[in-house]
Amino acid sequence: MLASCAVGPDFVSPAGPAVDGYTREQRPSATTSAPVTGGNSQGFETGRDIPGAWWALFRSRQLNAFVEEAIRNHPDVQAAQFALRYARENTLAQQGSLFPQVSGSASAERDRTSTSQSGVWPAQGSTYTLYNASVSVSYALDIWGGTRRQVEALQAQADYQGFKLEATYLALTANVVTAAITDASLRDQILATEEIIKAESDQLARIQRQFEIGAISKSDLLSQEATLAQARATLAPLQKQLAQQRNQLMAYLGRLPSQDRGEHVRLADLRLPGRLPLSLPSTLVRQRPDIRQAEATLHQATATVGVGIANLLPQLTLSGSYGATSPERLFSPETIVWSAASSVSQKIFDGGTLYHTKEADVAAFEKDLALYKSTVVTAFQNVADSLRAIQYDAATLKAQTAAEKVTADSLAMAVEQFKTGAVPYANIINAQQSYLNARVSRVKAQATRFTDTAALFQALGGGWWNRVDETPDALPRANAGYFAGTDKKTEDALR
Repeated sequence: MLASCAVGPDFVSPAGPAVDGYTREQRPSATTSAPVTGGNSQGFETGRDIPGAWWALFRSRQLNAFVEEAIRNHPDVQAAQFALRYARENTLAQQGSLFPQVSGSASAERDRTSTSQSGVWPAQGSTYTLYNASVSVSYALDIWGGTRRQVEALQAQADYQGFKLEATYLALTANVVTAAITDASLRDQILATEEIIKAESDQLARIQRQFEIGAISKSDLLSQEATLAQARATLAPLQKQLAQQRNQLMAYLGRLPSQDRGEHVRLADLRLPGRLPLSLPSTLVRQRPDIRQAEATLHQATATVGVGIANLLPQLTLSGSYGATSPERLFSPETIVWSAASSVSQKIFDGGTLYHTKEADVAAFEKDLALYKSTVVTAFQNVADSLRAIQYDAATLKAQTAAEKVTADSLAMAVEQFKTGAVPYANIINAQQSYLNARVSRVKAQATRFTDTAALFQALGGGWWNRVDETPDALPRANAGYFAGTDKKTEDALR
């Protein structure tokens, strides 16, 4: 009867939004394609599960190695693991309050007394040993379930830390993937800029020779010099971005900037997943670690309300002791002592402290409920943003690829026309600048397709529930083999 009674509301996981999709408009069955690396079409498979090692779908050994190293070394992961252990131990400690508290004591005392202490003369002394042994039991009856609600609140806190650990994993892996792809993009942008600088330097040399023989004017020479200077001016900012991006990547890997060994991912080595999983809206709330964190916080607030209500009610405690006291032999019938007691306590007047504490707990519950709803709204927004990004990224890359081809053809035509005197040299300058901008924009568009695909996996929860390296009660391990993409769902996706 006592075990079945617990005041306060029982927690029920909130239901997910009753919607059929993530966007208002009909989602296209597949994206457009472009004839470059990362330009293949992508389609969505509604209801398909997400592999635990989703980054392995990009088919890059170096990218897999980066993710594995980050999980193994980053201090944030280690801190989250110990925070989870701390919360679990606190829960187990509080569970001890549900049981009787038993304590034992034993003592032996050697004494000497004298009749002179009582004024008896002639004085006589005696020496003896006094033995004491007892066992005490105290049990605070959890009549109203306050202690059980405290255990429930601490368990919810442990759940929160568990999902915070998953959120740390997810954020770190997504950041590593994004940083590595951005690093590859900057390298390709620098390479394209250097190639263009070389081409324009060669062009300047030809223009210099033509100027020396009087074939062209000084203004044409100056225009080419200005174009080359502008191209060179774009190189240093890209190199600065790359250096800072490397520092950021090293931080994600748990290294210092001075420990950079130079390994990197190449865009040409990446493969864009053609079929993308898309979770049902009804399951997203069970997959996102941040939503589960908010749910655990709400659960804790619900249990805390029950604790506050239980504190308003009478508290009953049972206690007893059994032992023996003897100068000679313990536990003989004449030395046995025992006691049994019960007590009931109830606050009669406390100035409204307990009542308003309970009301504060109710207000905290309402606040956490509102924050939970906000987290859900943000999660659906993240997925919708990723779907739109993937759709329009494909169109952008196709357009940028076409623009690069057109500007390259335009530059080649302008050069040929200038040789015959059909166009002024200013046409070449404009064509060169257009080609430089189009080529760099195409590289950026390639990288964006990869990073926004990674963002979709992150928005859908990252597949943490499909990891195969741990048991339900174990702390996640940082050096497990699944980081190389060995779990079954990843293998199925790769096939």
